[in-house]
Amino acid sequence: MTPVRVMLVEDSLVVRELLRHIVSRDPRLELVAAVASGEEALDRLRTVRPDVISMDIRLPGIDGLETTRRIMAEHPTPIVVVADSVEDSSLRISMNALRAGALSVVEKPVATTHAGYEGVAGEICTQLRIMAQVPVIRRRPIGTEWAGRTAAPPAPLAELSGQAPSLLGIAASTGGPPALARVIGALPKDFPLPVLVVQHMGAAFMDGFASWLDSVVALPVSLAQDGERAEPGRVYVAPGDRHLEIGSGRILRVIDSAPVSGQRPAATVLFRSMARQSGASGIGVLLTGMGEDGAVGLADMHKAGAQTVAEHESTAVVYGMPAAAVRLGAARAILPVDRVADHVLRLVDAGARP
Repeated sequence: MTPVRVMLVEDSLVVRELLRHIVSRDPRLELVAAVASGEEALDRLRTVRPDVISMDIRLPGIDGLETTRRIMAEHPTPIVVVADSVEDSSLRISMNALRAGALSVVEKPVATTHAGYEGVAGEICTQLRIMAQVPVIRRRPIGTEWAGRTAAPPAPLAELSGQAPSLLGIAASTGGPPALARVIGALPKDFPLPVLVVQHMGAAFMDGFASWLDSVVALPVSLAQDGERAEPGRVYVAPGDRHLEIGSGRILRVIDSAPVSGQRPAATVLFRSMARQSGASGIGVLLTGMGEDGAVGLADMHKAGAQTVAEHESTAVVYGMPAAAVRLGAARAILPVDRVADHVLRLVDAGARP
């Protein structure tokens, strides 16, 4: 197999050498450039032609966010953000980089003697290998980035069960943060349902992700707490490395049972609990993501009479999880991401009518 060609963008010499060491240990990766600034990355991009880029966020001159924007506008290349998980400013920039087109965010390595170093190193290599395979598109100004791609027509409302919707569950993986921001950001402040969210992301980043999402949508967003009651008009994000379920009386359950489909939190765990507790009054939405997590759970919701939605291939960054749901016949509606919120609001409005 031809090794994945990697460009490192990191201004710290120490971290750059650590990343160089990490990449060089993996025979499936080939380091083709290691640069210290966004300007240098942009200058060398066309000549070295990497398959994937490891991107620092806090760079001198052009920061990692702006560098990401320019790469995705001028020479689209898969980007993995390597960020310091404990700095709020870095986390916010990292989340905005995901919105600008970066595919994932991983924790920055520290000294080789540091506890957990091997796990961090392994995750970096895994993300670089996987994300190098994702076909990225040129990013245009906000609102037009999907121009030219075939979109699905608006979906008619599926036959309603007679039960008014009571709970909305949304799940995503690769490409999820911007998709979630689009869907949840289009819901009004008086949205009458609790919203439960599963996003596949490293545990160290979940606090920052929830804070970032809270800053870009109208509804209040927080990490789910075990035992709290899900309230209308609030968004509850599954915490890192824990499953999120809905229990009786709309009580949230945060549990550490085994991963499902290799994921914790897993979308299937959330959707299955919604099928049990909400039945036909649930709404399940499965957005962009690699793998098949959520498909079986969405199928359970469908069997229970719930309204189920999968993102259409035309807008999914990775058409893996939604495609698996479509193959199972689990989605009553298959929609581009920009039409999902409107569909949800139509369902809620129809369910509220006498």
